[in-house]
Amino acid sequence: MRNVLLIVVLLALLAGTGVFVYFGLVGGHHAELGVHGWTAMALGIVFSLVVGIGLMALMFYSSRHGYDQLPGSDRRERE
Repeated sequence: MRNVLLIVVLLALLAGTGVFVYFGLVGGHHAELGVHGWTAMALGIVFSLVVGIGLMALMFYSSRHGYDQLPGSDRRERE
């Protein structure tokens, strides 16, 4: 019963999101994006990608070099 309720709520949220996106795309023809808007959007996308890729790279580096281990523990003990 609990799983069914969860699925119904999630499907309702998905449907609400779809309606919101549809009306946003259909009703958004009144505003145009100028050169400054496109530049800001491009810079925002590039900056977001750089931050995301950089943080993921740091996470993998940290995990592979043992920086995520508890103090005093050794990798060989877990294997």
